[in-house]
Amino acid sequence: MSQSISSMTVQKAIFGRRSVRAYEKEPIDRPSLQALLAAAVRAPTAMHGEPWQFAIIENTGLLQRLSDLAKASFVTEAARLHTDPTALGIFSQPDFNVFYDAPTLIVICSTSEGHFAVADCWLAAQNLMLAAHAMGLGTCVIGSAAKALNAPEIKLELGLPAESSVIAPIIVGKPRGESHPSARREPHVVAWR
Repeated sequence: MSQSISSMTVQKAIFGRRSVRAYEKEPIDRPSLQALLAAAVRAPTAMHGEPWQFAIIENTGLLQRLSDLAKASFVTEAARLHTDPTALGIFSQPDFNVFYDAPTLIVICSTSEGHFAVADCWLAAQNLMLAAHAMGLGTCVIGSAAKALNAPEIKLELGLPAESSVIAPIIVGKPRGESHPSARREPHVVAWR
């Protein structure tokens, strides 16, 4: 399934991108993944720091195990923060996969703790997601998995340096069905001088 980034306008990409939560099982080919990474690293970066690094996970067994770890970690953290337990119902369902059975997880990590490293990684994530949309692929940020992916033993297993921090876990794949836009509030301008 080789994809290329289309000549879609920036406005069409921004307004057309959706968080996709249903995927075909078809894997993404390496050239398409490399195109997504190339788009990610074109993001703005403070003082040319380029603090990002990437882990790509396509092994379905590993993705399932990481999903199970992420669910348990997220529920534990939510309980610690006194989150409403009814809001976490889906995380207790054994069949729920936090990665929505997507064929690929791209983990964007920060190599440093500089003042702007996290922002730079999120900018890279946005570039990656817009490029994926322009290629006909779906994406979704899975923030609920970040804590589990930052566990030292998981970083070691994934080959991530111990000093790196997982910032943006993003699933990628060919959408199954149609994703509809979610409502957005109008911009809330608090000052215009």
